[in-house]
Amino acid sequence: TGVVPFVALLLLQRRPVAGRPLLVTGSGCPSHGLCRSNVQEQTRRQVAVLNATAQELFSLYLKCQGEPFSSESDKLCNPADIFFPDFRVNRTSERKEVMVAMYKLFAFLNASLGNITRDQEELNPMAKELLERLHNTTKTTRGLISNLTCLLCKNYNIFQVDVRYGDSSKSKRAFKKKQQGCQVLRKYVQVIGQAARVLLPHLSPS
Repeated sequence: TGVVPFVALLLLQRRPVAGRPLLVTGSGCPSHGLCRSNVQEQTRRQVAVLNATAQELFSLYLKCQGEPFSSESDKLCNPADIFFPDFRVNRTSERKEVMVAMYKLFAFLNASLGNITRDQEELNPMAKELLERLHNTTKTTRGLISNLTCLLCKNYNIFQVDVRYGDSSKSKRAFKKKQQGCQVLRKYVQVIGQAARVLLPHLSPS
């Protein structure tokens, strides 16, 4: 069914599943001790870092793929035909709805970064700067997911969320691997700015 129990959230499974968040009441959430005292401020910083570095990551990715990606990125990296989580919340949405949408977005992104990093390690093993940026982005994303998990459980007792992931690129040819990576990163650049604008006001100190 795609339900990911709280204890498995950080395993970030990559299988494609679909669904909606399940609101659960009762004793399902682990101790709130999982949350750091500065979890909201840390989450704000993580989103800000991802927003500030997304365009640079995309540009470096294109450079490392060579032609025709460098000169035809608008055509080849058009994300219209790939799955990407819907992000329909805005600054006036309920905080709980925003947090669930953010979790779905960054869980998807984390799995996609795993695919992209694996492919680039195979296709461009000497692209050290790109691989380092991919690893750093993944590390920040995982930390953000951990914090969102904590906030969802602590504030709303939500510990099960259905997440749909994109297709794995593992069995695809080199060109398609490169294209899927640039489509995902192009969409990421478009969405992360919106995500930052929506999320940050909800994490302002009360």
